[in-house]
Amino acid sequence: MYPTTAQINGLIDDALSEDAPWGDLTSETLIPPDARATATLTAREDGVFSGGEVFTAAFLRVDPGTQVDVRVADGAAFSAGDVLAEVSGSARSVLRAERIGLNLVQRMSGIATLTSRYVAAVAGTGARIVDTRKTTPGLRLLEKKAVRDGGGHNHRATLSDAVMVKDNHLAVLLAEGVSVTEALRTARSRLPHTTHIEVEVDRVDQIPGVLAAGVDSVMLDNFTLEQLREGVALIGGAVVVEASGQVSLDTVGDVAATGVDVISVGALTHGVRSLDLGLDVSVRRPGDGR
Repeated sequence: MYPTTAQINGLIDDALSEDAPWGDLTSETLIPPDARATATLTAREDGVFSGGEVFTAAFLRVDPGTQVDVRVADGAAFSAGDVLAEVSGSARSVLRAERIGLNLVQRMSGIATLTSRYVAAVAGTGARIVDTRKTTPGLRLLEKKAVRDGGGHNHRATLSDAVMVKDNHLAVLLAEGVSVTEALRTARSRLPHTTHIEVEVDRVDQIPGVLAAGVDSVMLDNFTLEQLREGVALIGGAVVVEASGQVSLDTVGDVAATGVDVISVGALTHGVRSLDLGLDVSVRRPGDGR
């Protein structure tokens, strides 16, 4: 789930094609070709940084001669007013890349910052905060990296990574008259021993049949706190217990205190606000003495 340089470059190329399919008409019309520019990335609010490599790639894909100095490591906290990065190079190149670089680093830092708040809210409980597949199409690897930069962990990245039986799968099995326990046992027999199997349940009485199938983890979906405690006691440490559904910063601490091992939070990526970062550009024309 770590984005490679090739994946980052491909994503940036797609963004550049979307944003400037035939070039930057404004800059190429108004800005002298030999003008130079400096752009300073400054925090306008406190947060946790994520996206340094992506920010850099946005400028280098436009012009490899651009100089990018990222001054904060991914995962590091910063305060409003801190200078996070500085960019210098051809004014036309800097102006063409600046919006893409800023958009991505703002979103990734927003995710990292929100994740860090959830992680802080469950400190000392032993529960880990994880993301979901509720990500922006095309940006999943970046968004999941941002979750890690915020101190969280990743759930599966794709449908190909693990067997995760959700309520819709169970509904189909029940409609076909198939025993859930036997279906899971059959699935286990067909899979490599390294493949993780997780099953989502929405009632406590579903747990014994799922455990009997030899699964690796059970997701307790939209359980009350009392039901979570009951489910954790019933499972008794036999498998990993995940809590999911309607989790917020106000409730996550109480959820963690029930004894669950994992808390999945879709809001880390689908309900996040991009962090307020500013990228101020100053242009120096040739011969202006500066």
